[in-house]
Amino acid sequence: MALKIIHTADWHLGQSFFGYDRQPEHTAFLKWLAETVSDRQIDVLLIAGDVFDVANPSASAQRQFYHFLKEINLANPGLQVVVVAGNHDSAARLEAPNPLLEELGIAVVGVVKRNELGEIDFNSLLIPLRHRDGSVQAYCMAVPFLRQGDYPPTDQKDQNTYVAGVERMYRGLYEFAMEKAGTELPLVAMGHLHVLGAELSDDDRSERVIMGGLESVTSDSFPRELAYTALGHIHKAQKVGGREEVRYSGSPLPMSFSETNYRHQVVLVTLEGRTPASVEPLIIPQTVALIRVPKVPVPPALVLEALRALPDKPETDSACAFAPFLEVRVLLTEPAPGFRNEVEEVLANKFVRLVSIVPSYPKQPGDTEERVLSIHDLQQIDPLDMIKRTYESKYANALPESLERLFREVEHEVQVKQD
Repeated sequence: MALKIIHTADWHLGQSFFGYDRQPEHTAFLKWLAETVSDRQIDVLLIAGDVFDVANPSASAQRQFYHFLKEINLANPGLQVVVVAGNHDSAARLEAPNPLLEELGIAVVGVVKRNELGEIDFNSLLIPLRHRDGSVQAYCMAVPFLRQGDYPPTDQKDQNTYVAGVERMYRGLYEFAMEKAGTELPLVAMGHLHVLGAELSDDDRSERVIMGGLESVTSDSFPRELAYTALGHIHKAQKVGGREEVRYSGSPLPMSFSETNYRHQVVLVTLEGRTPASVEPLIIPQTVALIRVPKVPVPPALVLEALRALPDKPETDSACAFAPFLEVRVLLTEPAPGFRNEVEEVLANKFVRLVSIVPSYPKQPGDTEERVLSIHDLQQIDPLDMIKRTYESKYANALPESLERLFREVEHEVQVKQD
């Protein structure tokens, strides 16, 4: 009997994007996800961490999450949901409603529990996965984001690292699962961590390497006998370590402008006995576009001309919640202190939301890599000469006489006060 699973992660409910509320985008995604679960007759929904954007999420973000769980359960009575905590989540807060959620077939694993002997309670991390008819068709090793000390200890000093601890956790849980579940049913693993070699999104401020990069485990941390490993934390969907069955689903919403042409997804996994898992990406409809104007940086006058060509706001205010996010790119050859005000005036009635203005500066011919200056070198530089060089380097033009005159006046005033 086939078991159909959807793997998703990194929702970051409650997140803002450059100050703009993303609740309408999340609502659209959750509506699409609920419809997909029903249309595809999904048996299990796996959410691999970072449900919320912060450990203390707003009331509206929590309401959005639990409303989704209620609605999806009503529409799909046989659906099972498994959630593990990510590094952005509060593990204890996420687990708090478990007595109620368990009645709905929803399992949340946030904390690595231990028994009275101080040993890891592997049984609390192993969850049977059921078909809609109620029959157990697989088991899930539901491992939340691991902090120092969450993994099994060791007496070997060279093995007392985070990476080695994570490997012991998955190997120990796998061996426990094999003893309890046997070899007839497939095993699925969940995790929220950084796997070595995974591609990170450029300029994504919410995606970060935990603990300075020392936590990057290899894909070999997940036993090859596992049918599928559902990962969270990295926001770009991808397989890792060259293994089709070890995947990040990626985030459902774009996290930076580097994802302008990137299509977000969830992963549909089909298990049938011990045969290899079938993996199919399901593309999430984009509700808010990311646009850059212009495509390449140009001088301010040309930028303003391009912005005037953008479409006007529609008559209905409700559509404005889905107005594209706009990054303005400008090439500067001299300071332009009033440029932002000009941009905002042009965009006042346009169907976009300005998130940033990114300046670029021309390079001078013959620019080479600069050497690091010593303290002695810095002491020998005339301040005006430093300003001239910096201005020329940034704007590819000589320092205007008016600015040089102003600097001389300030320099003179400073000297007078010191005397």
